[in-house]
Amino acid sequence: MTNLPPITVSTVDLERLYRVLDDAPESVYATAVALENELARAQVVDPEDMPPDVVTMRSIVRFQIIPGGREFELTLCYPDEMDNNPHKVSVLAPVGAAILGLSAGQEIDWPAPGGGQVKVVVLGVTWQPERAGMIRL
Repeated sequence: MTNLPPITVSTVDLERLYRVLDDAPESVYATAVALENELARAQVVDPEDMPPDVVTMRSIVRFQIIPGGREFELTLCYPDEMDNNPHKVSVLAPVGAAILGLSAGQEIDWPAPGGGQVKVVVLGVTWQPERAGMIRL
């Protein structure tokens, strides 16, 4: 991954995500390593200082995957919050790790699940817990 865009993560998300990484199963090793690398380079801010257009944990985000150009609107979740809801994506899924910390309009090249690379473009943050006063561990 070259030309990485800047990312922003809240102190609350950072703390919990490091705990998630400690417990990550072997089956998501590659994504966990990529996520850990992203966290290491992130600008870290207090939740109340989070810009409203940044993808945080539990945000609802609109994004596009190229090639294909298909658009999605999903909630970025911790692994233990995943259920059968098709409108959620785990931060330990490749696209979930890719969008964390990006702002609307940013894009990142990211490893595709079957190999190769895809470009993930954040179109907007529909809802963010920091703005709704719903920050919780």
